[in-house]
Amino acid sequence: MNKRKMASANGGSLSPLDFAITQRSLNTLDMVKEAITHNQTLLAFQPVMRSNTMGQVGFYEGLIRVLDATGRVIPAAEFMGKIEDTETGREIDVLALRHGLNSLKSNPHLRLSINMSARSIGYRPWMHCLTRFLNTSPTVGERLILEISESSAMLVPELVIDVMERLQPRGIYFAMDNFGAGQMAIRYFKDFDFDILKIDGQFMRGIANNPDNQAVVRALFAISQEFDMLTVAESIETHDDAIVAQQIGIDCLQGYYFAAPTTQPDWLNNSGKRNRA
Repeated sequence: MNKRKMASANGGSLSPLDFAITQRSLNTLDMVKEAITHNQTLLAFQPVMRSNTMGQVGFYEGLIRVLDATGRVIPAAEFMGKIEDTETGREIDVLALRHGLNSLKSNPHLRLSINMSARSIGYRPWMHCLTRFLNTSPTVGERLILEISESSAMLVPELVIDVMERLQPRGIYFAMDNFGAGQMAIRYFKDFDFDILKIDGQFMRGIANNPDNQAVVRALFAISQEFDMLTVAESIETHDDAIVAQQIGIDCLQGYYFAAPTTQPDWLNNSGKRNRA
């Protein structure tokens, strides 16, 4: 096959590898669109534990999942990177929010965090969904935490600051997710008013045996203290790592050491009795 025919077969000027990646992204996008069309989305819930009493849940994080054509549950990590910049990404944010708000409405003792992209702030269906729930069930806002990743917040910092100023008076908390992994500019950080700082898991995995990461986490924790923010350590996978995070002073711990995300938490069938904050 000559070069022109090869280029055509591989999708224009794309290399075979780039073409394969593009096709996979398109297939992923189609799969997510199908799941949305057929109402095949749900949340998986992972507990965030209080550090001073590791057996007590502080709140839960609701993580969006979709079902593929075979009924397999697909974690967000397998599709969000391919749809985040698309309209479908905004639709997924709306569905995650709606699922989370319905959970809060049905379980009066539940406190729940939901991930969102800063791109969804100006997306009318997302804000309409939130406003409708807040107007009909005002106490829902007091138990809702919205998580925005550090990198996402830096895309439109002015919009993030504005929406926080408008929603925090209604009781909503804001968490900066994956702190330390992005390109946060200090000049913006002092203008943000995040309530919770979630330290990126790359610094927490194996921290018990990594003095460098211990130093980094202490520095990140010091920043949170200066700005009066609650701290959460992500990706806690061992007892030793949990103890080190606790000794540093981190307020809450989250990770597979405590529990994996599940679509069937005990409180779904127990009226929320198991997750009092």
